[in-house]
Amino acid sequence: MFEKHSLEGYKTPLPGIRMKTLCYGERTLMTEFLLERASALPMHAHPYEQTGYLVKGHIRLTIAGQAYDVTPGDSWCVPPNAEHGAQILEDSVAIEVFSPIREDYLPK
Repeated sequence: MFEKHSLEGYKTPLPGIRMKTLCYGERTLMTEFLLERASALPMHAHPYEQTGYLVKGHIRLTIAGQAYDVTPGDSWCVPPNAEHGAQILEDSVAIEVFSPIREDYLPK
């Protein structure tokens, strides 16, 4: 699968959080998150392994009770079913990969 860059197709699941699935295969799915300063991703858990990379901005990420100060170039891995969430300290862009693919993130 190849996906050309586009400014179309973003969803807003929470205030200040925009997301778009970039591409996916049989086992992985890659998503871009545009995160507005002062917004938050509430603590949650899911059965997917989730790896991420901060492209720009500044966030405070909490994974399984451990808080991390995340700046551009930092990366993370959230194990399946681990509680995690984030406070957005600056306008940010993050890329995250989920495995197995998230059916709820597939384009309609």
